[in-house]
Amino acid sequence: SQITVRFRLSRDPDSAAADVRDKVARVRAKLPEAVDEPVVAKVEADAFPIMWMAVSAPDKSALEVSDYVARYVKPRLSTLPGAADVRIFGERKVSMRIWVDRAKLAAYRLTVQDVEDALRRQNVEIPAGRIESDRREFSVLSQTDLQTPEQFGAIVVREVNGYSVRIRDVGRVAVGPLDERVITRFMGNTAVAMGVIKQATANPLELSQAVRQEIAEINKTLPGMEIVLMYDSSVFIEQSIKAVFSTIVEAVLLVALVIFLFLRNLRATLIPLVTIPISLVGACTLMYVMGFSVNTLTLLALVLAIGLVVDDAIVVLENIYRNLEKGMSRLDASLVGAREIAFAVVAMTVTLAAVYAPLAFQTGRSGRLFIEFALALAGAVLVSGFVALTLSPMMCSKLLRHEEKHSRIYVWSENLFVAMIAGYRRLLDRALHHRTYVFAGALLVAALAVFFGSKLRQELTPVEDRGVIFGFVSAQEGSTVRFTADNLKPLEDIYRTVPEAARFNALAGFPTVSDGIAILRLKPWDERVRKQQQITAELAPRFAQVPGVRAFPTNPPSLGQSPRSRPLEFVIMSSAPFEVLQRL
Repeated sequence: SQITVRFRLSRDPDSAAADVRDKVARVRAKLPEAVDEPVVAKVEADAFPIMWMAVSAPDKSALEVSDYVARYVKPRLSTLPGAADVRIFGERKVSMRIWVDRAKLAAYRLTVQDVEDALRRQNVEIPAGRIESDRREFSVLSQTDLQTPEQFGAIVVREVNGYSVRIRDVGRVAVGPLDERVITRFMGNTAVAMGVIKQATANPLELSQAVRQEIAEINKTLPGMEIVLMYDSSVFIEQSIKAVFSTIVEAVLLVALVIFLFLRNLRATLIPLVTIPISLVGACTLMYVMGFSVNTLTLLALVLAIGLVVDDAIVVLENIYRNLEKGMSRLDASLVGAREIAFAVVAMTVTLAAVYAPLAFQTGRSGRLFIEFALALAGAVLVSGFVALTLSPMMCSKLLRHEEKHSRIYVWSENLFVAMIAGYRRLLDRALHHRTYVFAGALLVAALAVFFGSKLRQELTPVEDRGVIFGFVSAQEGSTVRFTADNLKPLEDIYRTVPEAARFNALAGFPTVSDGIAILRLKPWDERVRKQQQITAELAPRFAQVPGVRAFPTNPPSLGQSPRSRPLEFVIMSSAPFEVLQRL
């Protein structure tokens, strides 16, 4: 059995593990003597493989593949930077298996316990010692343990009427797997699967790249085998980061276009634009000092910062340009303009930073998620305020110039802006003369905001298209792994009919023999039209029609948790028998 204990985020994991070991030690005497010693281990919350690989070998048995993978492949992958563990699913460990014939045992008046006792007595390792002389010493090596089926078959169980009854007389001996409680398949064919689990602080992109390179090197030396990558969760992360970088470039271009349309001066447009890269570099510097990484949330903070960091520079630019039009020199206009607006810029900067910084002090999961987002955004805003009061005035003193004549486009756009200002003045005048209606309208808008806000769905993160679908199968208690594996085949058949399917694999017996999982990897996002959520919704009724088991597809969580995790779980406490609870 396996018992999982979850603690609050504020609890120290080392002290929590020590408390659990203390509690287990207190009740150890109440457990049966034949049970294995309880093992208490700390497991990370995301201790789920981020990469799945299949080892295919058409000409080799599962025993040979498992033995080679455990000896040569797993150690090489386990030592990669950022790898916490490499689990082998469907592994067949070599063991000596004895199938006893009950009829023959009864004929010799023997029992299975007699066979077990004979094995314990005769299959032992005895230390041989050493041989010493005056000047030399020799170690004595004696192989007293049995290795081959013939040796095990020759073990004498008991003397019956002067005849030595051996194991081969009451059964057969053969090399076989230690157990077959996990069955794995890749694209419908039996295979041995491996799952790479990352360390809690490891970068999944770096680990994925290292694993891919190592697999390419291992495949060059594999004897009649091939390692195929089935699923890699870092693909979605990599594509997300690329998309965010593209969004950053688009945001910079859009901000530059908007600034140019309103300032209508290339020289003036360059001044606030310079603030963007400097603020982003400053924010990245602060992230490096605080030990943050470049991830989806920090990149999102940089995207939002692009539109915020130019505000201070534009305010300073407008004020300096206003003084320049009054006839001041560029240097005097820059000094006076920056001095006049300095307090307002500081107030704006501190206000914006004060809005985002408190997110870093949240507790629980939300606090852990948004601390990097909040501090990265606040840092970018603070750097932009410093740049607006130092670099922007200096650039204004060098680049700005007062123009007596303007182009036709400038004059046309200026007339348009003047008309907009006049319209806004008339609208504001009417609003001030009808304050009651304006106030009532404001209350109505606020009430509608509260009403529609209460109707919105509330969730930690929305479901994303990560390009993978997990199908779960739960059979009745007491089902064998063969039964579970057979009931995974309908899910594999359904996956074959999905046009967007790229590859799939099935795993029966994880985490228990009555549970199974089938993973469908979809084609790249640019090669399909339907989203992952739409495909999952289509598969749900088809999975529900699989008889004898409970099968359902699910979208993986957006924050990288285990696919088996659920946003809401119920615990039913009752003294009623299982027959009653089954009808609930």
